[in-house]
Amino acid sequence: MARRKPPDPPGVLQQSWHSVIEELGGGSQLFIGGKSMGGRIASMVADEARVRGLVCLGYPFHPPAKPAQLRVAHLKALKTPALILQGERDSFGGAQEVPRYDLSPSIQIVWIADGDHSFKPRKSSGRTEAENLEHAVAEIVRFITTVQRSSAA
Repeated sequence: MARRKPPDPPGVLQQSWHSVIEELGGGSQLFIGGKSMGGRIASMVADEARVRGLVCLGYPFHPPAKPAQLRVAHLKALKTPALILQGERDSFGGAQEVPRYDLSPSIQIVWIADGDHSFKPRKSSGRTEAENLEHAVAEIVRFITTVQRSSAA
């Protein structure tokens, strides 16, 4: 069984984002984002690349069980309109702790009911993973539509 290769270092991933954004003609019309580390790296390049918006699915605010190792310093000054969809029970930052963080007013956080880092709820919650994913998609559409309307005005 092959071992899984670790991701590239953040600097390499950030450069990859910049290269792709440049290939696509610049960031002014782009919404970028990703899941977990992908969203974190996208958030680190969003302002520099002057993208139109940012969507992060399950942002890794800290490593699991290490809430003191915050990964939010760059989020305090973020200017890009951003949506973070976060499971209420996310082990990388849940609904009990994230609201205490000093984050930019350009960031909207939407909580996914009883969701974990992948938005999966517990069976006892009465919700399904499909419902949580549908909610996440609806919030992304709402966010993109809102940002597009506000920048057209």
